[in-house]
Amino acid sequence: MKTEHLISMVNRIGQFFQAMPDRGEALEGIAMHVKRFWEPRMRRELLDYIDSQGGKGIEPVVLEALRQHRQLLA
Repeated sequence: MKTEHLISMVNRIGQFFQAMPDRGEALEGIAMHVKRFWEPRMRRELLDYIDSQGGKGIEPVVLEALRQHRQLLA
């Protein structure tokens, strides 16, 4: 899958959860959504992109969620 598509999808997930009043709950919601609904291959590709490119193009709230909950996603 193209990395650009993964970035677009994860940013849309972040937009949904970012509206939550509790930031910690929003960060966990983003990570749990990715864990539950993305194939392991997609999660690995996104995490590899973050490692190699620093997460360029990924919304800050999403990047924070993925970094904070990385062990859950690996």
